[in-house]
Amino acid sequence: MTKAPLAILISGRGSNMAALIDAARSDDCPYEVVLVASNKPEAAGLATARAAGITTFAHSHKGLSREDFDAIIDAELRRAGARYVALAGYMRILSPGFVAGWAGHMVNIHPSLLPLYKGLDTHGRAIAAGDAEGGCSVHLVTAELDDGEVIAQARVPILPGDTAESLADRVLTEEHRLYPEALASYIRRHG
Repeated sequence: MTKAPLAILISGRGSNMAALIDAARSDDCPYEVVLVASNKPEAAGLATARAAGITTFAHSHKGLSREDFDAIIDAELRRAGARYVALAGYMRILSPGFVAGWAGHMVNIHPSLLPLYKGLDTHGRAIAAGDAEGGCSVHLVTAELDDGEVIAQARVPILPGDTAESLADRVLTEEHRLYPEALASYIRRHG
C-alpha cells in the first residue's frame, strides 16, 4: 500500500502529533508522516518528532505578516511532498490563501463538540454553561476558525467537581485515540 504523505503542524509539546506518528507505524495506516513543522523553534514536540526519525522544520512567525509566514510553511510542506496536513496544537490562525491551497487536505482537532465553543477556553466554557458533556472534534480546516465540516467526534462526560484542567485531561486521552482513527478514515475515503 502506498501511504499518503502527511505533514503535521505544531506549536507546543505535540502529544496529538505523537499519537499520529505512532499510528503511522502500523502497516494498515494510510498515511506516513513526512514532516513536522512549527512556528515555535523551541516547541518540545520537535524533539519528539526528531527522535522518531521525522524531518522537522521550525521558523518563528514573529516579525512576519500572516501571509508571508504561511508562504514559508507552505513551501516547506510542498518541498516535503505532503498531500495532507494535520494541525496538532498549531496555535496560529491561517491566512485564507494558505487554507485555500490545502482545501480538503487539511484537518484539525479541536477540544470541544463543535459547533460549540470555537476558539480557546473550551473546557471552562462547557463547564460554565452547565453542559453534561464535553469532548473533541476532528474537522476540515476552512478560512473560518473551527468552522469546517466535522469528520468525527468523541464525547466525554463532565463530572461533578470537574475543573477545566481535569476535563481537559480526560478529553486529551480521547483526542489521542480519535485523531489517528478519524484522519486514517478520511484519507482512505479521499485517497
